[in-house]
Amino acid sequence: MIVPAKRVATVSEYYFSRKLAEVRRLDQDEPRVINLGIGSPDLAPHPSVVEVLSDSARSGSAHGYQSYRGIPELRRAIAKFSRDTYGVELDPETMVLPLMGSKEGIMHVSMAFLDDGDEVLLPDPGYPTYASAAKLAGATPRTYAIGEGPGDAIDLEALERRDLSRVKLMWVNFPHMPTGRVASAGELQRVVELARRHRFLVVNDNPYSLILNDSPRSILAARGADEVALELNSLSKSHNMAGWRIGWVAGSGEHLDAVLRVKSNMDSGMFLPMQLAAAKALESRGEWFASLNATYAERRRHAAELVRALGCGEVEPRPGLFVWAKAPDAVGDVEAWLDEILHATKVFLVPGFVFGEAGRRHVRVSLCRPAEAIAEARDRVAAFMAARLEGGARTAVAARRDA
Repeated sequence: MIVPAKRVATVSEYYFSRKLAEVRRLDQDEPRVINLGIGSPDLAPHPSVVEVLSDSARSGSAHGYQSYRGIPELRRAIAKFSRDTYGVELDPETMVLPLMGSKEGIMHVSMAFLDDGDEVLLPDPGYPTYASAAKLAGATPRTYAIGEGPGDAIDLEALERRDLSRVKLMWVNFPHMPTGRVASAGELQRVVELARRHRFLVVNDNPYSLILNDSPRSILAARGADEVALELNSLSKSHNMAGWRIGWVAGSGEHLDAVLRVKSNMDSGMFLPMQLAAAKALESRGEWFASLNATYAERRRHAAELVRALGCGEVEPRPGLFVWAKAPDAVGDVEAWLDEILHATKVFLVPGFVFGEAGRRHVRVSLCRPAEAIAEARDRVAAFMAARLEGGARTAVAARRDA
């Protein structure tokens, strides 16, 4: 075998790439597996979005290469969405760059701005791709903690005391995955000021802002953000278009030009009907989102009952597509515990270590299944936990008798 590049040795196969193969093997017989692991929305986009895709795909002129910068209609729709949602004015000609999903953007930003020896600040817990992209670009990840209690999510004073001289890039992600923490406008302003003082780029990954969240915010609204900040966004979560792979990065034209130099060497533009459909999706407002969030609120209620059945206690309702809970103190190895639950109940839950060392004692539950499925998962888990408790009680009684 030809030896892979050294950079490949710095990252491992994505957890879900490995684990979902095991889940599929278990999902051959009844009862079927209830997969509460992946944050892939199971609901459909607005019907008008699919109509635009279908109608435009019938055009004979729709199938050629497209602009690396995306079509003007999509860039204008993104700019309008930013103004209406976040109160941020973007020049669609220079400050918006459509992407094939924001995950692509994480790699492109990393390749555009990081050199060997640079350091990257990323949240712990947090999205694993931030660290993987940093390593593949030759940089060194440095984590910072996301607080679980009230107040600011990032301890900015602690960050200020660290040596930030080699930091080139900082990832923030609000509303945060997996914890659901939100950042106030003041906190985002302080992050921007930190980046300006230490002369590094800060990127907010912002795909969850419309899900169970009354106060969507953009880091680009902060004073001075145009000098040091970019923002990624996506239609995957908010508009039920995960498989479409449509997102964007927004910020100053100078920063986006650097990203474009990478992107334009990696793809040849996005399918025109998908861009037109994405522009239509960004028109969604009001009742459609209200209905979507009502569905997620019901699912979140059942997911909260599920983690209580696990013995995790109460959880605070937070934005996003997940419920994040701390495992019971009596559980030693959370990953082994959830594997036991998977094989005994066919309910797949994600151990928090996937998202960093700070998540090692936690469990993540996805809201991307129907409420009925989450309720059934709750019942299976509750029965398993009750049987385990009863078995433990019988063992204790037998041990006392033998003694």
